[in-house]
Amino acid sequence: MRGKEITRPVKLCHDDGTLNHESVGWSRHPMILCNVNGSYLRKKKWNYWCITGPEAVFSITVSHFDYAAVIFAYILDLQTFDFVEKSIIVPFGKGVVLPDNVQDSISLQHKGLRVEIEENNHASNFYVLWPNFKNNKPLEVDLSIHRSPTHESLNVVIPWSNERYQFTSKQIALPVQGEIAWVEGIYKLQTRHSFATLDFGRGKWPYQSKWNWGAASGFAEGYRIGLNLGGQWTSGTGQTENGIIIDHQLHKIHDEIEWLYNRRDYTKPWVIHTPNDKQIKLMFEPIFERVSAFNLGVVKSMVHQLFGYYSGTVETTDGESIQIDQLFGWAEDHEARW
Repeated sequence: MRGKEITRPVKLCHDDGTLNHESVGWSRHPMILCNVNGSYLRKKKWNYWCITGPEAVFSITVSHFDYAAVIFAYILDLQTFDFVEKSIIVPFGKGVVLPDNVQDSISLQHKGLRVEIEENNHASNFYVLWPNFKNNKPLEVDLSIHRSPTHESLNVVIPWSNERYQFTSKQIALPVQGEIAWVEGIYKLQTRHSFATLDFGRGKWPYQSKWNWGAASGFAEGYRIGLNLGGQWTSGTGQTENGIIIDHQLHKIHDEIEWLYNRRDYTKPWVIHTPNDKQIKLMFEPIFERVSAFNLGVVKSMVHQLFGYYSGTVETTDGESIQIDQLFGWAEDHEARW
């Protein structure tokens, strides 16, 4: 299985909201204009950022699902395992606008919450102010995420049908610097040891969905390396969201990945591998489990997101094997009715 590489800009869908099959495939840079329209209550849009550093993990998501916008953020101290997660629901997403392109800016304010992500060709200037985040004290995040013009990313259009499809852009292993401040202290991030990942999604999903997603960033054998690994939701579509970034270059993995883990105890080690070759042979050892669940009847979600360390080997498209030892990241199991 080997999807088509997209090398020129193309629209995700036609004017009537059906999938433009010219967009189906993968690319090394965002080439897709996400002009998603029609199908009220089926459109899903989100920008999920996750920042990892030696001391902490910080994440914020801005999402819009037609019937509501949801903004949520969490922070995990990697020494104390102190964890706090907050969310705001905006009915029908009033005032929350998500752009069509990956590197478009976002700015929103809602009940004291401020999110400003200013994009330019070389950086994402990132500011978040969340009042009353813990003990009536705010969370304030001020970061600069660097984008080298040569840094490639993983961009894929997943086709379920003419009416159901998804574009995802995974921007992995981006150097980041700045500060994260909250009641527990201030974390100072430096580009050598701190990384940003963006999960940008636009599309129209089936009502019931399941997926695995894993990502990690760091260094291995002297290379700057990023992993993006997916499962379940792409099965049978002819496309995958699997790939590795090595020193800014994408090595696309076209095969499906097998995920082996204990659904009765997610904190036990996971095995994540390509069963038919040596491209991915990894063990993931969790150190912290984040569980996020909500049930509004017709809308339901359950996420088990584990943070921890990847070890094993990955293989480049040139056949080079790279040994990975304790690469920090996450792996998740997600089921949704939405």
